[in-house]
Amino acid sequence: MSNAEIAQLRDESIARGVGMMTQIYAERAENAEIWDVEGQRYIDFAAGIAVVNTGHRHPKVIEAVKRQLDRFTHTCHQVVPYENYVTLAERLNQLVPGDFRKKTIFVTTGAEAAENAVKIARAATGRSAVVAFSGAFHGRTFMGMALTGKVVPYKKGFGAMPGDIFHVPFPVELHGVSVADSMAALDRLFKTDVDPARVAAIMIEPVQGEGGFYEAPAELLEHLRKVCDEHGILLIADEVQTGFARTGKLFAMEHHAVTPDLTCMAKGLGGGFPIAAVTGRAQVMDAADPGGLGGTYAGSPIGVAAAHAVLDVIVEEDLCNRAEQLGGRLKQRLGGLSDRVPEMVDIRGPGFMNAAEFNVAGTRTPNPDLTNAIKAEALQRNLILLTCGVYGNVIRFLAPITIQETVFSEAMDILEDSILAAKAAS
Repeated sequence: MSNAEIAQLRDESIARGVGMMTQIYAERAENAEIWDVEGQRYIDFAAGIAVVNTGHRHPKVIEAVKRQLDRFTHTCHQVVPYENYVTLAERLNQLVPGDFRKKTIFVTTGAEAAENAVKIARAATGRSAVVAFSGAFHGRTFMGMALTGKVVPYKKGFGAMPGDIFHVPFPVELHGVSVADSMAALDRLFKTDVDPARVAAIMIEPVQGEGGFYEAPAELLEHLRKVCDEHGILLIADEVQTGFARTGKLFAMEHHAVTPDLTCMAKGLGGGFPIAAVTGRAQVMDAADPGGLGGTYAGSPIGVAAAHAVLDVIVEEDLCNRAEQLGGRLKQRLGGLSDRVPEMVDIRGPGFMNAAEFNVAGTRTPNPDLTNAIKAEALQRNLILLTCGVYGNVIRFLAPITIQETVFSEAMDILEDSILAAKAAS
């Protein structure tokens, strides 16, 4: 079938709430390239939303999965456990930031990781309240929606959210919110809405994903650590999108002197296969009773096998350093357009987790129209881009870190042409 024929069938068969960024239907993929059912080739600067950091179908990941398929595919770890689950937990306990004894659980999705981190924090502290940030994204489950700091499309129409979830503004200087504003808002929250003695955890993305690729300032993280220590609150880092070499470190929190008590991860851990995890202080992780954590597919042996291979590839191919190099080159290329595209008001992001933000020229008014026009121009030229941000005016760049040099150079040319074409048409 053609893309159009599949799209028609899709409209008849799949609920409207499952949104789609493109109308191209994948037939095969390799590293940073995707071919659709009509044979058209695309350069992938989405990577399944930061999932295939190690590229589509990395040979070592595929080989690891094939070996596991020949052994067994599912027993449910809570019924008949398996060694690779245990050894992957041991690896993450060593790799996740924090100079203390750690333990790990595995689940299937990033939303599950966020929810389980909240469950663990509540069990460990005997408290119920959780503080998150405006612009945050922590999933589409009910607790995930409650934690998420963006209404459309994630909360719209879904009724009341779970209680005891509070938000404070995330500092974005470009939008007039300083670190001091955020810290003052947290202080006011504790004075007006929730007793800090009732707060189990503060959850933060070290770089906001869906919220716009804004990096959490070091000053804010240091303040949060101090507040948490003062009030017996646990600090949770949501590294679902930032993890596994994307920011130039295995975890984004490694860029900071601050250590979280719990770390959520998913996406890049499995290299295209579903797996998620929570790693944290051993005594905190042990707070839940046996049977309180887990799930039928939690820690699937297929996902676990893929994750072991992903961790090997990151080291063997020095992907943290590669991310720094690629991100630097991308930001330099975008910076070269600044004079011709004054609407591009910011170029940012650590490692290869980069973004460009667009406003109406000469103002602080977000410009989602130009942003979407650039994305559409790029797709017409066979480059897949994603947008993000509370105002929809940010383009995020998430190509596989393993992208080939020739393909990366080709993508940079397409990106520049797309920005200039969209600008000229605006």
